[in-house]
Amino acid sequence: RPPLRFLSLPPPSLTLSRRRPFPVVCAADADAKETTKPKVPEKAPAAGSSFNQLLGIKGAKQEDNIWKIRLQLTKPVTWPPLVWGVLCGAAASGNFHWTAEDVAKSIVCMLMSGPCLTGYTQTINDWYDRDIDAINEPYRPIPSGAISENEVITQIWVLLLAGLGLGALLDVWAGHDFPIIFYLALGGSLLSYIYSAPPLKLKQNGWIGNFALGASYIGLPW
Repeated sequence: RPPLRFLSLPPPSLTLSRRRPFPVVCAADADAKETTKPKVPEKAPAAGSSFNQLLGIKGAKQEDNIWKIRLQLTKPVTWPPLVWGVLCGAAASGNFHWTAEDVAKSIVCMLMSGPCLTGYTQTINDWYDRDIDAINEPYRPIPSGAISENEVITQIWVLLLAGLGLGALLDVWAGHDFPIIFYLALGGSLLSYIYSAPPLKLKQNGWIGNFALGASYIGLPW
């Protein structure tokens, strides 16, 4: 029977020292790679639309004309629901007749609730969102500096006072003993303000914000 032979193996420490080292990946490096995001564009896309700019919606063309910028801030695309509210309210009242006076009253009411008070609402909303827009959409009129802060504040006050003035005019025109239209316009303007402005900022509070929006946009014009 042949004798047993034993192989001599190197010490474990020597064996391990000859192995190829494993690659080490730092968790911070991995997280950095996963969380890397493209930079926010510093200006609007070159193919912006002039029509979108006038309506105040996304995809708007960069504009230098201050009056077009002012119009953009009022977002005319949001006016039709207010105009529709006036039309429905006039029809439901049973007191509307196709006379020059009633048509003129309806047009003044549409101007009050559409361009003036809705324009006020949209402008003040953009004003209080300017810090967020500076990150997400820096090419919009306020964060881009296309319109100055003083010009925006002036526009807010002009639109608000014009809307309230038209409300008071309608009360006098209709012969109201109590200026109900003026106070409805004032209440709607207050709702619009606390919808966008801190500390309440109702648009961040779920159904309360939706209620305020519906009341000021549809209920009050009706």
